[in-house]
Amino acid sequence: MIVQQVGDNIVLTEVTEFSLKETLDCGQAFRWQEKEPDIWQGVAFGKYLKIGIDGSKVTLYDTDKATFEGVWQDYFDLERDYALIISVLSQNEVLKKAAGFANGIRILRQEPWEALCSFIISQNNNIPRIKGIIDRLCSNFGDEITDGFYSFPSAKKISSLTLDDLAVLKSGFRAKYILDAANKVANGEIDLEALKSEDITVARQKLMTIYGVGEKVADCTLLFGLNKIEAFPKDVWIKKAMVTLFDGELPSCAAEYAGIAQQYIFHFARMTKLEI
Repeated sequence: MIVQQVGDNIVLTEVTEFSLKETLDCGQAFRWQEKEPDIWQGVAFGKYLKIGIDGSKVTLYDTDKATFEGVWQDYFDLERDYALIISVLSQNEVLKKAAGFANGIRILRQEPWEALCSFIISQNNNIPRIKGIIDRLCSNFGDEITDGFYSFPSAKKISSLTLDDLAVLKSGFRAKYILDAANKVANGEIDLEALKSEDITVARQKLMTIYGVGEKVADCTLLFGLNKIEAFPKDVWIKKAMVTLFDGELPSCAAEYAGIAQQYIFHFARMTKLEI
């Protein structure tokens, strides 16, 4: 990958194994919008970004090199060698085929609190409704960054609210889970940054002390917020796909990259309308 400042934009060339649509529209993040074909807009880490892709060329508009290196390079996981990972997973023929359907997916390295809160909201929910709740959360309690785009409110901010305040979200039973998570993060009972260096089993157990956080939400937080790519979130869909494709056991070659394999499996099952 070659990084260049071209006017007000950062232009990346020779980028491989990267698709904006596959990465931003696969259910791992909920705040990105495709405004034009292969042109996306969204917010992460309190910063707005417009980003476009044309083959192996990626343009980050109105971005300088310091911001790219400090935020977006890490956020889009651009330094990880996905070609190597795919070669490892391809030791299994089914995983090789699955990766071929979605080899442009990258695991976003999201702000941990946003990931935790977003996946609490995602419980027993569909993507349009998840996006609506998160949009209302940000527009009501975040800070406006640019026209119509808001920061994700901090745990401290949410912890200062009541269930009545959160009624505007129309999030149902999830509101009490959001509030408990915010309280535990804000008061230091759950130190999300410290969990990044914890053993995955310990980190999962600590996350599951939050009211309403089960194994699936904990594993989504581990994978998408704490960069533990060995985490393997399992919902009903994935569990059925695992039985159909692998007799219920993930191939051993995928152990180190289980979270990435999970994304390939999910996309493969969805795109091929696998009967599970």
